[in-house]
Amino acid sequence: MIEFGPIVRFGLLMLRPGMLVVAGPAFGGTYAPPLVKVGLTVFLALALVPVVALPADGAGPGLMVLAMREVLVGLALAMGLRALVAAAEFAGHLSGFQIGFTYASLVDPQTGARNNVLSALYGSLTLLVVFLLDAHHDFLRALAYSFDALPVGAGGAVSAAVGGLVARTLGLVFVVGVQLAVPVVVVLLVVEVALGLLSRAAPTLNVMVQGFPIRVLVGLFALAATLRVVPAVVRSAVPHAVEIGAQLGLAFR
Repeated sequence: MIEFGPIVRFGLLMLRPGMLVVAGPAFGGTYAPPLVKVGLTVFLALALVPVVALPADGAGPGLMVLAMREVLVGLALAMGLRALVAAAEFAGHLSGFQIGFTYASLVDPQTGARNNVLSALYGSLTLLVVFLLDAHHDFLRALAYSFDALPVGAGGAVSAAVGGLVARTLGLVFVVGVQLAVPVVVVLLVVEVALGLLSRAAPTLNVMVQGFPIRVLVGLFALAATLRVVPAVVRSAVPHAVEIGAQLGLAFR
């Protein structure tokens, strides 16, 4: 007779790292091949087997509740990293809208949404900085520590602080996004004011036609001059992203 208990327990162990791989852009996200994501999930689960205490009885009517809790904890950890990349993409949207790149959008393979070129650039650059800083190791350590704070098979309650943590996650997206985009936005705001004054001084000039190439040219120069601030902003935001993901996971006790 085949004993399914160890298989079920290993399946429960795979859920938390599996959600981190599926939802975390640095570990696979939506653009990695499914075979790669499955292999990475199994590898992480095998690495966690010696250090994670699994319940003796993994079956029963409460199995779906246990599985749902593991999925939510893993998804919460991934949301910290997802929020960091979303902040960079939001900065690209703001900068691209000001420059005028929203007229030509493309489908981002990371999210499947129609993002402009600068949004994809900021998102890819943020992921590169995450790897250079070994920030993905911080999320893996948070995943390992989560099994000590939230053992498999224990708990089942949801903290009332989930709403506040979701608000903090959205706040991280907007704050970091504005920090990344504000140099380009401020420079182009000055350009818009100058073009407005020029249209008042010389009404015969077609500012709508002449102003577009000026905005693009100045915006690209401002982007090239301020793109170096992206690694510093991402470096300062990584601890907050890890903290928010860990606290959001702790809410599912």
